[in-house]
Order: sequence, then structure tokens, then C-alpha cells
Amino acid sequence: MADANTASKPSNKKKQRRSVPSGQLHIQATFNNTIVTFADSKGNVLATSSAGACGFRGSKKGTAYASQVAAEKASEAVKSGYGIHTVDVFVKGVGLGRDAAIRALGNFDIAVNSIKDVTGVPHGGVRPRKARRA
Repeated sequence: MADANTASKPSNKKKQRRSVPSGQLHIQATFNNTIVTFADSKGNVLATSSAGACGFRGSKKGTAYASQVAAEKASEAVKSGYGIHTVDVFVKGVGLGRDAAIRALGNFDIAVNSIKDVTGVPHGGVRPRKARRA
């Protein structure tokens, strides 16, 4: 039998608050949803949010307002938890929430260093149709 003292107990160590002055903001804006992710300069995720996680359902998830709410929720979490001041923004996708998510940062005093569009570009196109039989 295992002794009562050797059983796993929750540790009383307080988690040290990590300060991250600058980082990255990744915005994936599709027609159906917008995902906002804050990361440190190495790419480790600090906080994330999406329009669906903020309570929007159906076609409302793809709106600019939904992406603004998602960006505000993630910004609040990263500002209070890590004290972030500046971000480099990486935008991917063609949805309506591209600009709205970036504008929402102004409410939280987070400065934008650069904005880069990393939307994938098709090269070579799609596979051609099967040749028609004569």
C-alpha cells in the first residue's frame, strides 16, 4: 500500500508571471470564422480566441464585429497576463475580420510594429479534368 505522505499532493508553488514586452499576433480570417492568436517572439502561444469561442454561431461568426470581439478577448488576456506592448501582425485569409481585428488592438494600447499578409497563394492551380472520350 502507498503511504499517505507519498500520495500526489497539489504543490503550493505560485506560478511566476512571465513578462513578454513584444510578440506576434496571428489572425486567420475565413468566411466562416476568425481565429486570433497571440504568441511570443519565438512563436509560443500566449492566448487565443475565436469568434465561435465568443458565443457567435452560424453566419455571424464570419462578420467583422465577431472578429473584433474575439481580438478584444484575446488582447485583454495577453495584456493582463503577460503585459505585452508591441506586436507584429500576421494576417492569413480573405474574411471580413481582417481589418477589424487589427483595429481592436487600439483599445488596449498595443502598438503594431508591422502588418504582413501571409495568405497562401496557389501555384500550379488545380488538377485538370479528365480528358473527354470521343
